[in-house]
Amino acid sequence: MPKRFFVKSYGCQMNVYDSARMGDLLRSGGHVETSDPAKADIVILNTCHIRERATEKIFSELGRVREIKSERAAQGHKTQIVVAGCVAQAEGAEIVARQAAVDIVVGPQAYHQLPALLERGNSLPTVALDLAAADKFAQLPLPERADIRARGVCAFVTVQEGCDKFCAFCVVPYTRGTEISRPVSAVFSEIENLVASGVREVTLIGQNVNAYHGVGPDGRTWTLGRLLSRVAKVTGVKRLRYTTSHPLDMDDELIEAHRDVPALMPYLHLPVQSGSDRILARMNRRHDVKAYLRIIDKIRKSRPDIALSSDFIVGFPGETDENFEATLALVREVGFASSFSFKYSARPGTPSAQATDQIDDQVKSERLAILQELLEEQRQAFNQATVGRELDVLFEKPGRHPGQIVGKSPYLQAVHVERRVATIGDLCPVLITSAGPNSLAGRLVEGKAAA
Repeated sequence: MPKRFFVKSYGCQMNVYDSARMGDLLRSGGHVETSDPAKADIVILNTCHIRERATEKIFSELGRVREIKSERAAQGHKTQIVVAGCVAQAEGAEIVARQAAVDIVVGPQAYHQLPALLERGNSLPTVALDLAAADKFAQLPLPERADIRARGVCAFVTVQEGCDKFCAFCVVPYTRGTEISRPVSAVFSEIENLVASGVREVTLIGQNVNAYHGVGPDGRTWTLGRLLSRVAKVTGVKRLRYTTSHPLDMDDELIEAHRDVPALMPYLHLPVQSGSDRILARMNRRHDVKAYLRIIDKIRKSRPDIALSSDFIVGFPGETDENFEATLALVREVGFASSFSFKYSARPGTPSAQATDQIDDQVKSERLAILQELLEEQRQAFNQATVGRELDVLFEKPGRHPGQIVGKSPYLQAVHVERRVATIGDLCPVLITSAGPNSLAGRLVEGKAAA
């Protein structure tokens, strides 16, 4: 019998993608999605384990969902609660112990088993945390075209999962497993289906996406640079992006793709985490500041108009004032269009969680505020520098005000214009006329096609 399901996603783009695929899987079985958890027979929380606050947010949300389950039970309705994703993988036993209302705990490499797990209807919680390298994607149905169109003209496609880097602060190798890459043919099938349904921008994603090493149709291992070059030739693909990358895997072929593949946007998210060689070594990043700067120099020579983004952690165990100043110095030297910065959060089971020289939370907060102020200054400066430029904008949705339409620039900036002749899915040149705190305003350049 068809059921109504609700999915809530936390964290990274990988989780957004996984949530969509779980929805596709349930719809293929006749179930119907709802946006109201109070009306759902199946409630799925797809979780993130990167930071402590994200984990605690899940347990708080489970308390609310438990109340919904009790209310529905009083009305004679059954509700199944599913905890999926990385918190499920890392803390499955604790979830079951702390929240008896949970019916299923399923890890990120086992969610293709979800229909079968739901059918079991066990009185005791079912835990599925298989990290085997089986190709779960081969067992997932391609999404229906109506569902793709409802999600918009931009789409994520997972091409790689897991990580072998074992950074001292990171849980990904323990929750997602070791690095695996999807075959090129499978990636192409998914992208062709997306484009045929109206998608115009594709972002290839992975925990360490530039470590991609999938088997190509020629039987050889393909790199991410080669994959991007070939995906760009798929009819209907107007834009390509990829995230998230590790400096160790930023090879020359990928850097040259930024020069040679027009569809590949001039925007690179390349996390560095710290500007201190001492802290980078303690983080087990396996690169130093000079190596990172060499990559930045090469990518800028290959694509002079590229914009850069990064991730930063402040207050890593043992970080001194001098180490923190080195991070600020790196930020000033590189100049970032956008970045993400966080206080260090000890994750159970990671090496850095055992360090005895943890940093006081007030110190971490003070450092984060200083760093974020600098990063915000750079972001605003970059946005202001686009005023007066013509940028191609891919329009994605109606704006907040009547007559507006909103899209994104090559640099992931939100841009709004008066609708006039532009429609969703169009790629049009726009003259940027002003920059606000979080978006750009512009006007369409009439009679001119996008570059």
